[in-house]
Amino acid sequence: MEYDNAPGGSKKHAYAATVLGVADAGEIMTLQRAAYVTEAQAHHDFNLPPLTQSFEALRGELADPDGTALGVRELGRLVGAVRLRRLGAVVELGRLTVVPDRQGEGIGSFLLSEAEALFPNAEQMRLFTGENSAANLRLYERNGYAETERTPAGSYSLVHLAKTLS
Repeated sequence: MEYDNAPGGSKKHAYAATVLGVADAGEIMTLQRAAYVTEAQAHHDFNLPPLTQSFEALRGELADPDGTALGVRELGRLVGAVRLRRLGAVVELGRLTVVPDRQGEGIGSFLLSEAEALFPNAEQMRLFTGENSAANLRLYERNGYAETERTPAGSYSLVHLAKTLS
C-alpha cells in the first residue's frame, strides 16, 4: 500500500503490514526500547513499562491469542510495530513504535490505519500516550482521535484518546 504522510504529498512510500509473533519478540523488544527512549526523556521517566518490560513478558503478550501485533519490515529490518487487543466492540491500541531513524516518514500513520482496518466490525479504537509526546498527539489528532480523559502518571499525565470506527 502506498502511503503519503508528507505535507503537500511530496513523499510516497509503499509499506506492507505483517502479523508479528513470538519469533519476532527480540526485534520487537529492540524496536520498543529504541523508540521509547525519546518518550522517557520527554517525560523524565525512564521506568516506562515499554522500557522495563521483560523479554518473557513480551513473549507471553505475543503468544496471547486475544492480542495481535503488526509490523512493517524494510529489507528484513523491523522498522515499525503496533499491538492490538479487541475487547468486545472496542480495540485497544498500544505500543505504536517506529525506529528513531525512520520517524516522521509515515510508518506510524500507516500502522495506525492498518490497525483500524484489521477490525472492521469494531466500534471504537482507544489508546493513550504521555502528555509531553507532542508528535504522538499530533499523529493521533490528525487521524481523528479525540482526547477522552487524562490520568496522572507520576509527574505527568497520560492522555487517553478514542476514535469511533463504525
